[in-house]
Amino acid sequence: MAMTTRGCLVTLGVVVLALLFFERAAAGTAGRSAQERRQVRSLIRRLNKPPVATIQSPDGDIIDCVNITKQPAFDNPILWNHTIQMWPSYHPRDMYHRPNVTPHFSQTWHQKGMCPENTIPIRRTQEEDVLRATSVRSYGKKMPRFFSIQDTDQSAPSGHQWAEASVQGDVYYGTEATFNLWQPKVETASDFSLTQLWVVSGSYETNDLNTIEAGWQVFPQMYGDNSPRFFIYWTRDAYQNTGCYNLMCSGFVQTNNEIAFGVTQLSPVSTYDGPQHDINILVWKDPQGGNWWLKVDNNVLGYWPSSLFTNLANSASIIEWGGEVFSPDAGQTSTQMGSGHLPEEGFGKASYIKNIQVVDGSNTLQSPSSLGFLASRPNCYNVQNGGASSGNWGTYIYYGGPGKNPNCQ
Repeated sequence: MAMTTRGCLVTLGVVVLALLFFERAAAGTAGRSAQERRQVRSLIRRLNKPPVATIQSPDGDIIDCVNITKQPAFDNPILWNHTIQMWPSYHPRDMYHRPNVTPHFSQTWHQKGMCPENTIPIRRTQEEDVLRATSVRSYGKKMPRFFSIQDTDQSAPSGHQWAEASVQGDVYYGTEATFNLWQPKVETASDFSLTQLWVVSGSYETNDLNTIEAGWQVFPQMYGDNSPRFFIYWTRDAYQNTGCYNLMCSGFVQTNNEIAFGVTQLSPVSTYDGPQHDINILVWKDPQGGNWWLKVDNNVLGYWPSSLFTNLANSASIIEWGGEVFSPDAGQTSTQMGSGHLPEEGFGKASYIKNIQVVDGSNTLQSPSSLGFLASRPNCYNVQNGGASSGNWGTYIYYGGPGKNPNCQ
């Protein structure tokens, strides 16, 4: 099945988090200049496509069911006249032949209905969402991480802290892993805490860093609450001008009519020393079509067209898995990563990422031969190898931490 589309470019800027604008959002556009108010309304008109149907979620989100050919991806001139690939040509082969993950990826808005065929669900952008950002131009974008897994200088005052594992030095065509799901506490509405995978090629030095990212995050300034939400991200120029969260710009082509990005889940979160819950995420490059596909549990959601990228048009050179925290405060934050506990506490207490695999050149999922580790401030947030395989956990790590504590000032 194929469909052809055409549209115009939506270009957004870079998110710089600030509590001031979170407070100003409550007053609507009051205090904004006439030009800013026009910019807010113009952006909302561009992002919110005419819906075929609308569903009011119990949690307050509004889900618009948008015709698949009218989705934001096709505002990008690169994708004008793009033929939608409704299903991947190939899935990666799993060398362990594990059974399919039991589907449980249910979202809160499903309680009120589902989107019809040939539409996709999109969380509606509302005025207060944009006003929580520092500017209209900044809405929907990440700040650069400033240094990567290869860097040795870990003192960059970027406001970002992370604990992650990685592989590099080979050619990669994707990754799969199972991510423990928690609801970490964030200190202010401007902080965020996330757990994700990164598929990477290029570098910051030449501003041609390409990334594909997927995971879960708690980000009050973005979403207006402290609920963990599934998200995606991409960039092809080191977060300078291209890419965005979810469908907040033109890029990712969604083909699934059941799962929306940036909304709350019905699946429970893990509890300390109690039941553990997780989601499985697979990103892989289709050997035939060349597009980078995304699958969550048993749901194939869509793809990033290879034409969006420069270096990732071919393959990845680095894969990363782990957590990241951001706070605009120049000092240390008490925002939690993962469970909010350091990795040495182990199962049921520390957060884990298990069944870590990479996709090789034969389109086969393989456990990485070795992992590198980076913790920007190990006494605040850390990462460690899980050790010998526990049952069917394969390669796994524990990571996370509480942030500010007596050993982390």
